Amino acid sequence: MLHYAVVFFIIALIAAVLGFGGIAAGAAGIAKILFVVFLVMALVSLVADVLRKR
Repeated sequence: MLHYAVVFFIIALIAAVLGFGGIAAGAAGIAKILFVVFLVMALVSLVADVLRKR
C-alpha cells in the first residue's frame, strides 16, 4: 500500500514539473488517500498484535 502511495506521489511530481496541473492534483490526492489507508491498516495491525500477545 505504501509502495503505491509513493508511486502516485512520484507521478504527481513529474506531472507538476511538466505542467499537467490537473493530473498532478489527482495523483497527489490518490497518494494522500493511499497513505492514510496505509496508516490506518498499520495502526490496526499494531493494536491487534499487542492485544494478541496478552
